[in-house]
Amino acid sequence: MNNLIDTVGHKQNDCDELECLRKNHRIYTLLAQAFNPFVRKDCISEAVIASSTDNYPEESIHNTLEPFDRIDTRASYWSSEGQNNPAVPETLLYKLMTKMCIVTEIHVQPFQAYFQYNFPIYSSKAVRFRMGHKLQSEMTDSSTSSNKWADDEFIWTYTSPEFPMVQENCLQKFKLPEPVLCIGGYMQVELLGRVQRQEMDGLYYICISHVQAVGRPLLPRFDIEMPDSSGRCALKYLPETGKRTLSSQPLTRETVHLLVFVPSLQDYYREAQEVGNKCY
Repeated sequence: MNNLIDTVGHKQNDCDELECLRKNHRIYTLLAQAFNPFVRKDCISEAVIASSTDNYPEESIHNTLEPFDRIDTRASYWSSEGQNNPAVPETLLYKLMTKMCIVTEIHVQPFQAYFQYNFPIYSSKAVRFRMGHKLQSEMTDSSTSSNKWADDEFIWTYTSPEFPMVQENCLQKFKLPEPVLCIGGYMQVELLGRVQRQEMDGLYYICISHVQAVGRPLLPRFDIEMPDSSGRCALKYLPETGKRTLSSQPLTRETVHLLVFVPSLQDYYREAQEVGNKCY
């Protein structure tokens, strides 16, 4: 209708609701064709900003995307500011390689300070992940030394459960309970609790050497446009553009392929199962 395919709301009758869910299922099937068929481990395209940084830029969040712990003779890692209270959390904000991405796992590796006595590992007690989209068109520049940003600039449409992190120098893999459809292209890593005190100043720190997001990004010929902060988005299919950036192109009748409202795939599958049990 009007060159758009839109998801439909639920009706009062359970079987009518099942038909609505079937239609939405067909829409999600179309949507699936826009994603890369292969799982990738490099779904993060940019390290945006950290809630705090001890020594900027030597210990900035950008180091967490480097594949090695050392660059030449210098250690590569992000470090928080020190705190007396070990319960103070930290956050790392990343931008995914496409504005719509299916994420299945996140990998995080704590940093082991090989240049300090007893080689301490500055892990956190637990980790949690959020995904969503940005509200404001402009965001605080991550290149500033203050590294401050406002959490209310984002709408987080998904929040994972807490995962315990072990105090080991290894890439720890956190598989999400279900694949998550991230619309908007932002992922936040919440580091909850501190376990290691630095002998030099007696303060607690969190240090991370690597962060990876595993999943399926959009194929290069697809892009999305979000007209407002409701979560509704237009999926654009422009085969002639190849790998050029699509977001700058205007949304026209010829370019729109699919318009969907996706608050939560998890809710969608849960509702479908509940309604199916009622009708059969």
